Amino acid sequence: MFIEVLKSKIHRVTVTEANLNYIGSITIDEDLLDAANLIANEKVSIVDNNNGERFETYIIKGERGSGVVCLNGAAARKAQPGDVIIIMSYAMMDFEEAKTFKPTVIFPDTATNRLV
Repeated sequence: MFIEVLKSKIHRVTVTEANLNYIGSITIDEDLLDAANLIANEKVSIVDNNNGERFETYIIKGERGSGVVCLNGAAARKAQPGDVIIIMSYAMMDFEEAKTFKPTVIFPDTATNRLV
């Protein structure tokens, strides 16, 4: 049996931009992607702590060290610059493996979206 479990989590980053006129996705600073074990085009779930929105999209790699967290396309309607969000990805794995699996969770500084 396979189950879906949390693989990676960026806990509490601040949305820096919202670009409605762009193909849908979320652009994330490459430093954050590396630290959280995430890659470009990976599907992510996003929750907005400010308004309660929950949605899914995919990742675009942002400029390393920029602190960028930009919602693009339709996702730009779900959160505003300044909102604090949580970004999560999941993985399918064997039930027994899932019992001991440890997800990668990072806690960036919400003022700068950089690792502390």
